[in-house]
Amino acid sequence: MTESSIPCEQAFILSQEDFDRFARLSGDHNPIHVDPEFSARTSFGRTVSHGMLLFSVVRSLLAQSWPRSVLKSQSLMFPAPAYAGDTLELVIEETGREGRTLTLTTTITRPDGETCLAGQCELQLSEEEV
Repeated sequence: MTESSIPCEQAFILSQEDFDRFARLSGDHNPIHVDPEFSARTSFGRTVSHGMLLFSVVRSLLAQSWPRSVLKSQSLMFPAPAYAGDTLELVIEETGREGRTLTLTTTITRPDGETCLAGQCELQLSEEEV
């Protein structure tokens, strides 16, 4: 049986350096993520995180919580931007379980309460994690 406590929660802060490193790794050099001068002239007013950088934090916590599981499906929406330097809060909650399949919601919120990432995923648990 898994020892993971649900909900799982993690606070984290992303920096401009994190945005820049993710751009180099992913090849996504959109100036909204990596160019503070360009971003200052947009409606966001500053650089914003790559959505997949946010998801990488989700995936990391899933892997830490259920290390032998397989990610079967993941849906994501990014309703509001995440900014460098903000303390973001990731919460993962169980919404269903059938056999070895665990269904979870994934949410990242900003300090002002706005949701930056909203998703749902299904994990195939190992026999040890059921």
